[in-house]
Amino acid sequence: MTDLSRVGKLALAEHGLATIAVARADGTVHASVVNAGLIDDPVTGRKSVGFVARGGTRKLALLRESGLGTIVFRRGWEWASVQGGAHLIGPDDPDPAFPADGVPQLLRDVFVAATGTHDDWAEYDRVMAAERRCAVFIAAERMYGNP
Repeated sequence: MTDLSRVGKLALAEHGLATIAVARADGTVHASVVNAGLIDDPVTGRKSVGFVARGGTRKLALLRESGLGTIVFRRGWEWASVQGGAHLIGPDDPDPAFPADGVPQLLRDVFVAATGTHDDWAEYDRVMAAERRCAVFIAAERMYGNP
């Protein structure tokens, strides 16, 4: 796979549902389902897959430890996988190159890229802050899939 167009089509076809997989220190894999979509990393500018993760989750702890993730989108028997470095931006993962006051809008942008919509953005912002939500970007360093 040379571009992310198939990834984007699969993401839209499945309402952004994808599986994120992260290796544990013992070599086993932690996997969970997230809503994700294509979005450029706001700091590096790299093509990425982004999702919003609740603070305090195991996936965030593992992404912090390993710095790598694999995310898979599927529709029927067609699938596409993106592997790469994980970049986290949130209240517990500040990035000196990204303004802290920009996190609420960033979380909105990632949510929308993952096919999300909301009727009350102020309420969305409140919940995201209370849950210490984090924007996660998986860089598209390696892509593969079928057919």
